[in-house]
Amino acid sequence: MQKALYLFIFLFVCINLKAQQEKPASAFTPQDTLRGSIGKGRQHWDVLHYDILVMPDIINQKIKGENTIIFKDNGADILQIDLQDPMQIDSIKEETTTVSFEREGNVYWLKLKKKNEPFVINRKISVFFQGKPKVAVNAPWDGGWIWKTDKFNNPWITVACQGLGASCWFPCKDSQEDEPDSGANIRILVPDSLVAISNGRMIKKSSPQKGYSVYEWQVRNPINNYNIIPYIGKYKHFSKTYQGLKGNLDMDFWVLEYNLEIAKMQFKDATRMMKAFEYWFGPYPFYEDGFKLVEAPHLGMEHQSAIAYGNQFKKGYLGTDLSGSGYGLNWDFIIVHESGHEWFGNNITSKDIADMWIHESFTNYSETLFTEYYYGKNAAQKYITGLRKRIDNDKPIIGPYGVNKEGSSDMYDKGGNMIHTIRQLINNDETFKSILKGLNKDFYHQTVTSEQIENYISKKSGIRLNEIFDQYLRTTKIPLLEYYSNEDNLYYKWSNTIEHFEMPVKVSIDNKKEQWIYPTNNEFKRIKIKKSTKHELKLDENFYIVGKYHS
Repeated sequence: MQKALYLFIFLFVCINLKAQQEKPASAFTPQDTLRGSIGKGRQHWDVLHYDILVMPDIINQKIKGENTIIFKDNGADILQIDLQDPMQIDSIKEETTTVSFEREGNVYWLKLKKKNEPFVINRKISVFFQGKPKVAVNAPWDGGWIWKTDKFNNPWITVACQGLGASCWFPCKDSQEDEPDSGANIRILVPDSLVAISNGRMIKKSSPQKGYSVYEWQVRNPINNYNIIPYIGKYKHFSKTYQGLKGNLDMDFWVLEYNLEIAKMQFKDATRMMKAFEYWFGPYPFYEDGFKLVEAPHLGMEHQSAIAYGNQFKKGYLGTDLSGSGYGLNWDFIIVHESGHEWFGNNITSKDIADMWIHESFTNYSETLFTEYYYGKNAAQKYITGLRKRIDNDKPIIGPYGVNKEGSSDMYDKGGNMIHTIRQLINNDETFKSILKGLNKDFYHQTVTSEQIENYISKKSGIRLNEIFDQYLRTTKIPLLEYYSNEDNLYYKWSNTIEHFEMPVKVSIDNKKEQWIYPTNNEFKRIKIKKSTKHELKLDENFYIVGKYHS
């Protein structure tokens, strides 16, 4: 019965995701463009810091608050501040001056008075807001606030808003391209009976009025908007110090008080994760802000330095192995996957969510690398190839640019298999590992494009990968190796590929030792072999391709 329930949940999520993604190009609106592009109101100013105060009204599921935005003014004529309906901005001030604004859907247009200084200056506006934010019906796949209760009917509240955007609840410059360079402060007002947690480190707890407390958290590193999250509940805390590549790393764990003991056992996977990922990717990118797992009333999300955990303290994905290999039941999927995003998604962030494969493909492959680190290369191979049954090839992995639209959910399993295929082409695991580490070092705390990442991997590997990235990221075609033989010749070529596709592949012929062949999609190539009436060609399954024999 329990397995059937998990299967139902999984199928429901897949159907819901697909429905969300099937928006035709003609359906994009001016609001989509304002949300997803760098238009006139987002140019010429750079966010330096957010200072957010949020005061939830738990009974009425409303919030009010203030966001003080410090930004670098590079000569902006007009500012676009994003806050989605039904939330609303009440007022805006710059120092003691009231700032006027106009609303256009989910966008507020601000025209600030020009300063006399001829050089770039830092400015500060305070934006006061309130409303009843969108409620997430199926978090984390649809965004919004999550107003739940624990098993003792205590409030248990958080937010999940990737894709939908942080502007569903607080006013900001809601673009992944512009992270606050100096991080954020998050203050949360809650009843004394509850605890409030956010990203970074807690720097203060105060009692501004009887029966209430304000918890203040500070993030020192750049952070993308959708990662800034409050958690509110009856939390208990435990911690450990991890000896990492950059010294001592504080690892903190916040769970509902009745789950404290089981969490102490289950969260051992967090230190195992850290050891494996620092080996593959280099140092954890946010030592200054520490690392946290926070129990959440939804499955999980990669909230920077405050990972949301809701995997019910089970191995695998809610007790199942997505790969079907058996190896996925050796570790907690949410701890491993969501923490992998600290390197790919949080350290390296795509400017446009159309390029979200940068987050999800590498993080999907982090599951394979974790498996390899602890269980060996053969186990890792079985895990990654086992995920292929989940690939839909419904549409390209890269989505349309400039309209806040991601591509196919194949960015997970197909994207991970693409990276595994590229690893085979590199054919040197030390070089492959150095590329993963190099990405996290050379794009440290940066926002990037797909082109930057593609070019980097091509350059560092010394292999032309342009057509391979195009094939897997920008089409739904899986390379088809066609072949046939006569008595002493084997002929082969690529089909179902883009123009000029050339990718070498490992094969074994007649059960002999593997060898490289170099097919193109122009014409059949020939390899001379021992005479036989029929020859067997076996593809190396580490390559995400298919084969077809012509008799």
